[in-house]
Amino acid sequence: MKKLGLLGKDISYSFSRSYFKKKFENEHIKDISYENFDIETIDLFPSIIQNTKGLKGLNVTIPYKEQVIPYLDKINKKAKAIGAINTIRITKKGKLIGYNTDCYGFKNTLKPYVKSHHKKALILGTGGASKAIAFTFKEMGIKYQYVSRTLKDGVSFTYDTLSEKDIAEHQIIINSTPLGTFPNVEDCPNIPYAAINKNHILFDLIYNPAETKFLQQGKQNGATIINGLNMLRLQAEKSWSIWDLK
Repeated sequence: MKKLGLLGKDISYSFSRSYFKKKFENEHIKDISYENFDIETIDLFPSIIQNTKGLKGLNVTIPYKEQVIPYLDKINKKAKAIGAINTIRITKKGKLIGYNTDCYGFKNTLKPYVKSHHKKALILGTGGASKAIAFTFKEMGIKYQYVSRTLKDGVSFTYDTLSEKDIAEHQIIINSTPLGTFPNVEDCPNIPYAAINKNHILFDLIYNPAETKFLQQGKQNGATIINGLNMLRLQAEKSWSIWDLK
């Protein structure tokens, strides 16, 4: 039996396991299972590799997209440039190779909505997923700034300093934080929503709920809203092609 799985922390809600279970049923794929590897700390990762017979690949989610890097034997060029991993292929010789498919999923989900006036973006949050978003914006020629709770290297705004003028100037806003994820559906990033208008795109990487409070507030002001579901579907299929299990 070949095995795949998701590496993360507190991931019982995970999209990946149910997505691949359905895929295996619909496409009559036998002898492959997909399970969650829910670990408290990254130093438990090697024991998963040693003790899981038939393991061929993993997806990686919060909070290990960056922390897993030192445990890998090799990193794909694009993933290295991004600085975060969300897919690991395990070779026949047991080597661990890291990839990033978030970039692919994000770019192909966002692209159909981008118009000529979408020249500047704000990325809320600075975790592993935000790095793939920043990389994508570079590829697309869109200028971006990070927003975080505190000012640090590479962060232009804190939530306290972000003004309505800043919101008006940045017409793509990406929530890469977990704020608003089920069950905490009343949470949302603290930004000046009043300055959002019909020219804005609000993209939330969260998919549960389908419409977070962040997206609802954008919708009320006429913005285009996108949740994380299509991005996840695309990156899951990209992972599947990397594992090459057929």
